[in-house]
Amino acid sequence: MPLDPYKTLGVEKTASEEEIRKAYKKLARTYHPDIDPSKDAAAKFQQVQQAYEILSDKQKRANFDQWGSADGPAFNPRTPPPGGGRPGGGGGGFPFGFDIEDLFGGGRDPRAGRNPFGGGFGAFDGQDQDIEITVPFQIAAEGGDYDLFLQRGNRDEHLVVKIPAGVDTGKIIRLAGQGHPGQGAGRPGDLLVRVVVEKHPWFRREGRDLMVDVPLTPTEAALGAKVDVPTLAEGKMEVTIPPGTSSGKKLRLKGKGVLFQASKTRGDLYAIIKIVLPPTLSPRAQELLKQLGEEAPYNPRSGLW
Repeated sequence: MPLDPYKTLGVEKTASEEEIRKAYKKLARTYHPDIDPSKDAAAKFQQVQQAYEILSDKQKRANFDQWGSADGPAFNPRTPPPGGGRPGGGGGGFPFGFDIEDLFGGGRDPRAGRNPFGGGFGAFDGQDQDIEITVPFQIAAEGGDYDLFLQRGNRDEHLVVKIPAGVDTGKIIRLAGQGHPGQGAGRPGDLLVRVVVEKHPWFRREGRDLMVDVPLTPTEAALGAKVDVPTLAEGKMEVTIPPGTSSGKKLRLKGKGVLFQASKTRGDLYAIIKIVLPPTLSPRAQELLKQLGEEAPYNPRSGLW
């Protein structure tokens, strides 16, 4: 049975645009796959989308009100045109004035890689749509949901993008059937979501591993210490700094890096030591440092060049 968009959205034929919009939002939330994962809900969600596509478009709504179809009066390519001749020929039987085979060279659209007629005349598959999103560092590393709000024509659309753990900048997430709508019985295109990972104030990423700079005083580096180091998923951890640790030393925290969804394993976290001097030194502190240099003479550049 053909889709009746008014019955699908539960509105009268005299419903205003705002009434249609409210009905659509209510039903879309009810049957959204993230709310109700059942097959019946998925089918109803698709019908709600199709109904709103018709009623939110003035021309399609007018066509449905007059002809019972969003595409207007049905066209039968087997019916001879007035005055004889074959459909699609010079006699004008085909609405575009040429053979249907001539449109895309045998019925395939080389631009979309799909059958543009979706299995029947007058049905065109929708094109894919590209979009770019900036995902917080934490969600990209650990996985999670990203709320995507799109404006298509005169309607707003809310989609939830499932971000897999370990995703990195440049990854394409394909949302099937969420691209440009098809015409007639044609399938909608896909939404291709390109991920850009937002920078983190502390962490840097190298594949599955994380890097974080850990500032130390000269005393902590020379004598050793216990300091707090941030992790991405477990808060702060106490790390032991061995005596005599130099700036640039990497301390490995195994299994504290980026989570990878496929293997359910994590990379490592590397605490990179940065020795930081006080911004000012008192005369007494300067004297003590001179004494340290005399007691422990050492040239770190020896043998480098």
